Order: sequence, then structure tokens, then C-alpha cells
Amino acid sequence: MTDTTTHRLTGVGVGPGDPELVTVKGVNALREAAAVVVPVMAAADGTDGGEPGRAEATVLHYVAADKVVRVVFALNERSDRARREAAWDAAGERVAALLRENGSVAFATIGDPNVYSTFTYLALTVGELVPGTVVETVPGITAMQDLAARSGAVLTEGTEPLTLVPVTAGSAVLKEALAGPGTVVAYKFGRLAGEVAAALRETGRTQDAVWGSALGLPEESIRPAAELGADAALPYLSTLIAPARRDGGRGGKL
Repeated sequence: MTDTTTHRLTGVGVGPGDPELVTVKGVNALREAAAVVVPVMAAADGTDGGEPGRAEATVLHYVAADKVVRVVFALNERSDRARREAAWDAAGERVAALLRENGSVAFATIGDPNVYSTFTYLALTVGELVPGTVVETVPGITAMQDLAARSGAVLTEGTEPLTLVPVTAGSAVLKEALAGPGTVVAYKFGRLAGEVAAALRETGRTQDAVWGSALGLPEESIRPAAELGADAALPYLSTLIAPARRDGGRGGKL
């Protein structure tokens, strides 16, 4: 007999950490799914490290704990490619099994599921394991939007471009972006904060630049980028906004 069940995998953006920033559509998607998967970092032995992630903490404001399924992802594995791929395969198999069992699964991801998200890779893997799966996404508030709102930084005006750079690609990529026009946003720069500070100084972009981490959480920190030193050590998920150079005129770029 042919299985005609429709399997649905929905990536739900739950924002940077403040549970009030989850959209109404996102909350509905989480509640309507039969199971909600949250990604967790692996311990040294590859098992669940036990610490709740930001996505899980946010989700628990809206759905019961018995509906939430913690799945280990190789979020912090960068040196051992074989181990990383094995962990991804195992995670994909786990989510595929949940999908076959429940029919509908929501995957909660911080920020937006279409912006540097674990969901992108998961959807490809699950699509191969469960052919015919319907994949959908619900957009979420990004860290750059939240930081802009909390700091008062304006991301774009008029015809200014906006460049988003993951500093995991290397500080040289960020420096090249800073040398160009428009606003530059840097993600995941905490471990290279000293190099980021140097790039800002060398390109003359330190003034008005701001960085933030743990947005919307008790340990939130939002500071001027001018305070970044060569030995700065920040949380991995820190975000930087270096606004475009502006002449202060009103409506000049409209």
C-alpha cells in the first residue's frame, strides 16, 4: 500500500532570544505541530550536553515541555569534518523519524530560518530521507533588527546597501565589506573581536558602530564598538552594526 500521508517540516524563526519577539504566526506554527525540535550542542562525547539553548528557552514560553524534542547538532564542531558529518546524519535521521511518526514537525531556530540557519541543511537532509516532505518556513526577527532597535542604529536609508557578513568566514571578508559603501553587519564575531576592532579602525568605521550580545536576555550587553580592545573576548553570537557614513542631511538619499 502506498503511503499517502503528507509530511510537513516547518522551520520557525524564534528571534534572537526575547520571547516577545516571536511572531503570532510563529507561535501558531509551534503550537500546531505535533512535535517541536530544538537544536542543542553536543558534549565532548557527542551526546546531549544538557544545557538548554536559546531556541529551546524561547519555545518553552509557548508550548509544553513534553512536546519539545531536543536533538543534538554539531553546532560547535569545526575541526573534525567526519565527526561533524556523522552528527548531522544522526540528527537528520532523528528528525526524519519524528516526521514519519508525527506527520508534522516544527524546527525552532534562533533568528530567521533562511539566514545562516541550521534549518537549511536539515531540510535538505530530511527531504532526501522522507521524499515528498512539504517544507515551509516562518520568518523570524533577526539579531541585526533587534540590535538596531535596542541601540537606535539605523540599518539603511534611501539607496544605501546593507552587507551581512559572518565573521566565521574570516576578518578579511569583514574588512573588505567595511571598505565599501553602506551599512555593514557582522554576525558570530565574538571569537575574533580583537580583529574586528582592528578592521573597524583601519577602515575608519569605528564611530557610530555598536555591538550587542544576549539581546533580550538578562545578560544583555550593548556597547559602542569604540570600546572594543585588541584583547576583547565576547560571546560567540555577538552582533556588530557599522552604520553607513552619513552627512547628517535629511532626505538626502531618498
